[in-house]
Amino acid sequence: MTILVYDDIFLQHDTGFSHPENAKRVENTTKHLKTCKLWERLRLEKPRAASVEEISLVHPQTYIKSVEQIAHNGGGWLDGDTPVSCDSYNTAVYAAGAPLLAVDLLMENKEKNAFCMVRPPGHHATPGRGMGFCLFNNVAIAAKYVQTKYRLERVLIVDWDVHHGNGTQDAFYSDPAVLFFSMHRYPFYPGTGRREEDGQGKGKGFTINIPLPADTKPEKYRELFTEVMERNVNWFKPEFIFVSAGFDAYRNDPIGGLHLEIEDFGILTGIVTKSAETHCGGRIVSCLEGGYHLSDLPLCIEAHLKALLQA
Repeated sequence: MTILVYDDIFLQHDTGFSHPENAKRVENTTKHLKTCKLWERLRLEKPRAASVEEISLVHPQTYIKSVEQIAHNGGGWLDGDTPVSCDSYNTAVYAAGAPLLAVDLLMENKEKNAFCMVRPPGHHATPGRGMGFCLFNNVAIAAKYVQTKYRLERVLIVDWDVHHGNGTQDAFYSDPAVLFFSMHRYPFYPGTGRREEDGQGKGKGFTINIPLPADTKPEKYRELFTEVMERNVNWFKPEFIFVSAGFDAYRNDPIGGLHLEIEDFGILTGIVTKSAETHCGGRIVSCLEGGYHLSDLPLCIEAHLKALLQA
């Protein structure tokens, strides 16, 4: 079975009804998964809270404390896009802890793969700054965790969100033990992700950015994605794979939008699961990032989950 890590605590991060990253994203998805009977095919696990020490694998404690203080004081904003409500810190701690729980379950051979349906998302959060709807970098923390606790030497992060995962890139830009692969629209928010951004120092060559123009067709997207997965990932031979699963490259997404169809997210997932079966016993932890079409996001996630179940 595929593990679904979820709890209604993720509804408590209050961004306001008009904010694109709102609770309806996961609320609608939960309802849809139950209606289409996919929910009962998943192994449901409740997340745990990440400790300050675990979050500080990526973020300095001064930053963590500042987010906690903003929430304690009733809320505020980290930047013009990123609200913090009174419950946001606690919710974000569980969002960071969800993939850590999934990592432990997979490393104990409980299941092969997991999807963490969390919010707030994480991949824009740099070590010292929250931005782009993100407070803590959930996937980056989990990658550091699997490196630290399980001493894994080759970790792959695949990020297919329409926006470049600048925070994840920053966290591992000098680290040859983490291969970061991002497909994203460019030029676009947050302004990073040029092909020339390929790491530094010992990490040179371990960051792969594939920037795409807005008119990129699904066939070209899939071709480029497959090429990197077959060439670079087969060379790297990851021991664990994380996916920053944003669904805002979907053609009708209100704030992202490339041209991907709903079924393309199943195809991309299948390409990743094939690599996981080859190199790391199928171990994949996927975390929800973007995706803001409130009625079609659940369908995109359904396609992703069905492909994980078929692995």
